[in-house]
Amino acid sequence: MIKNQLHQPTLAQSPLARRIDAFVCTLLRHWLLLFLTPMLIFVTLPFLAPVAMHWGWEGIGRILYIAYSPFCHQLPQRSWFLFGEKLTYTLTEIQQVYPYADAWHLRHFIGTPTMGWKVAWSDRMISFYFMTPVFGLFYPLLRRLGYTLRPIPMWLMFLALTPLMLDGMTHVFSDALYGISNGGFRDTNLWLAQLTNNAFPGFYAGDHYGTFNWWMRLLTGLLAAWGLAFHYLPWLDRLMRKEVRRTCAR
Repeated sequence: MIKNQLHQPTLAQSPLARRIDAFVCTLLRHWLLLFLTPMLIFVTLPFLAPVAMHWGWEGIGRILYIAYSPFCHQLPQRSWFLFGEKLTYTLTEIQQVYPYADAWHLRHFIGTPTMGWKVAWSDRMISFYFMTPVFGLFYPLLRRLGYTLRPIPMWLMFLALTPLMLDGMTHVFSDALYGISNGGFRDTNLWLAQLTNNAFPGFYAGDHYGTFNWWMRLLTGLLAAWGLAFHYLPWLDRLMRKEVRRTCAR
């Protein structure tokens, strides 16, 4: 009885177990590819909404706008337009073809053949959501070049996120108090004009390309994306490499 038990193959020795171990080790070694690929697909699909509308695939385009509406307000005056006359439009320009001022109606405006079609991300989400995995692509590139990247400290990551949170929250308060793009303190930015003695006319008010709000959403989103990518990816990489050495070095 004891002799038979000694000669029975253990689970770790079975072909199935070896295949499972090999599969798990493959996942661990290629975790970054498996992690970034779905993220990149998710953040890129909103750019296909205007492409689909431009090519006449309206059903696909509208599905993409609806699918991404829970993740973004999609206000057109704070979005980018493709295949049209401009990259961005003021609320006044939008209301010339779409006479609504409330957020519920505005977020459903996707564009026209002349103006172009709205990306299903707002400009802030482009700089933050989209650029986080894009920054993640730099990590394996730098690693292949021989750089050993340590995770940036937690305090530095939160410091990188702070401008995005401040910019976003002040917009929320301004919109809540005065209405969407309706002359609030983050629409006119009179405080900034006074601080700079109105040195840059045309820079302070609005959300369109080149204004203070446009640049702040772009730069704070980029900074936050950098902070998240270069804190969590090196940390996860260390964790996965440690697990590979523990599990797969047999």
